Amino acid sequence: VRKTTAPCSSSQPENEIKLLTAEIERLKNFGCLGVSPSLEGLRDENAKLKYRLNFLQKSLQEERSKTAKSMININSCLQEIFGAAIQAAYPDLENPPLVVTPSQQPKFGDYQCNSAMGITQILLKTKEQKVSPREIAEKISKNIPANECIEKIEIAGPGFINVHLRKDFVSKQLSSLLMNGVQPPAVGKRKKVVVDFSSPNIAKEMHVGHLRSTIIGESMCRLFEFAGYDVLRLNHLGDWGTQFGMLIAHLQDKFPDYLTVSPPIGDLQAFYKESKRRFDTEEEFKKRAYQCVVLLQSKNPDFIKAWELICDVSRKEFQKIYNCLDITLIERGESFYHEMMKDIVKEFEDKGFVQVDDGRKIVFVPGFPVPLTIMKSDGGYTYDTSDLAALKHRLCEEKADILIYVVDSGQSVHLQTVFAAGQMIGWYDPKVTRVAHAAFGVVLGEDKKKFKTRSGDTVRLIDLLEEGLKRAMDKLRDKERDKVLTAEELKAAQTSVAFGCIKYADLSHNRLNDYVFSFDKMLDDRGNTAAYLLYAFTRIRAIARLASIDEQMLRKAAREEVLILDHEKEWKLGKCILRFPEILQKILDDLLLHTLCDYLYELATTFTEFYDNCYCVEKDRQSGQIVKVNMWRLLLCEATATVMAKGFDILGIKPVQRM
Repeated sequence: VRKTTAPCSSSQPENEIKLLTAEIERLKNFGCLGVSPSLEGLRDENAKLKYRLNFLQKSLQEERSKTAKSMININSCLQEIFGAAIQAAYPDLENPPLVVTPSQQPKFGDYQCNSAMGITQILLKTKEQKVSPREIAEKISKNIPANECIEKIEIAGPGFINVHLRKDFVSKQLSSLLMNGVQPPAVGKRKKVVVDFSSPNIAKEMHVGHLRSTIIGESMCRLFEFAGYDVLRLNHLGDWGTQFGMLIAHLQDKFPDYLTVSPPIGDLQAFYKESKRRFDTEEEFKKRAYQCVVLLQSKNPDFIKAWELICDVSRKEFQKIYNCLDITLIERGESFYHEMMKDIVKEFEDKGFVQVDDGRKIVFVPGFPVPLTIMKSDGGYTYDTSDLAALKHRLCEEKADILIYVVDSGQSVHLQTVFAAGQMIGWYDPKVTRVAHAAFGVVLGEDKKKFKTRSGDTVRLIDLLEEGLKRAMDKLRDKERDKVLTAEELKAAQTSVAFGCIKYADLSHNRLNDYVFSFDKMLDDRGNTAAYLLYAFTRIRAIARLASIDEQMLRKAAREEVLILDHEKEWKLGKCILRFPEILQKILDDLLLHTLCDYLYELATTFTEFYDNCYCVEKDRQSGQIVKVNMWRLLLCEATATVMAKGFDILGIKPVQRM
């Protein structure tokens, strides 16, 4: 999301249009004005200029059309204003600190610029000038350019600049939101983003450890897609390697006619355990398993068929979970990169990065003590080789501008080594291409130990989701929702609560930390939980409906009504709604999704304050009849619900109209 916004900057195309127009006028004076209908026909300099001018004017018109509908990032807007003021006040300073944050208390205005203290330190260090922060704040304030968003500024304490926003500016932005919906701030060049997430292993069931990568990765993809990026969602399945030798050997023994009759492998986990036990205890089986690997890697058709059968069984099981959680992925497992691995080894050899250690081919990367093994002593490839092949393909073939790996923290050193190797060999420049490891902690049980079943086994993800459905239904019945909802509405509420709560419990924690999985906490309808937010959302949506105000009436009111923000709670809610683009920009920068959860909870609680203090619909106390509808307040309700709905969508949570 671009940090500059239309009301605060003169755009580059506008400047070029002025220059081109002036140049065309100059050429006209020399009598050489000519126009040609096609690009091929643009022979003379003047016609080329005119073609460029028309292109720019059209582009600018389209950009303005998008920008007019986009939500303004007020923080970025203020940063631009204060950046210009600091530049004017201190033109000799290089990269002065620019710190603009929302104020924590209303008495300090709506936003604060806290750059003066930092500039004091810079002047002292670089120029040996001792200037008080307050004096610097005053100088900055005097250089604030004309703008449409600041009502007044005040200097407080040692040099804090308190900013008060104009009410008509905030009201106008809210009206724009209501008329155009929640639109992302305009992006510049449409960048390609590749996100690697979920990535379970074939022949093993998805367990609770896969939950975080799947949920976090899906939400990141939704955010980048909403912001206008071209997103490729990749599932890097563990679908290749030596384990397939023992699986195929076991398949041949158990289902010898597998080539003609599809084997009924119901429990692939049990099938895997049986083959592993035989591999560990039967020497003859072990030898045959190794032979199977060789035949598979040499693309023997019968062995490829066996491998595909095993992969298909796993795929169907994975898809059940992806369907439950509404996850979309493109499968591109390790096998996809297999043919590229010999070229990877050759490239590192040709550039002189390979050392031979006891028959292995290894690559040392500066700053990392453990080398990458790109070829084993038996000539086989490793995870290091396949990860390097995947990295190169994503950078050089997919042309990713941003590459994100949503993988647990335990893989951090490995991934950083792979990224550094890619940089060392020249596949990408980190100043141009962003390659990031979005690491996350483990899921803990309520005993603060790794989440396991009572028997000590890893918790199967499908069991966890089924338990969530059961508990959500119990909760709804405890609240006697089954007496007021239809069977269809009850089922919708059950899946919304169950899967919404599981996702939100994960996303609302800082992904870098471990988190404790507790159904009781996540299904609690008090506090920062999906259950509370979903209930708050249905209540907000019901306000207009109960006042017999339909969608068409709200749209008409959004065009005609001015949103009055005179009450302090109206003002607080209006500003909170408009902070949405700031929140999204922060997450695009740091990839920490709990910020969005915290914001949605703050928005819901701010709305409750507003609703408790400001009557939206006034009724006769005796008859209960509606006597007055305060439409501008209903519009604030609608704006709140619209932003909440988009927030839920990014988090992958499906709200319901009745709960």
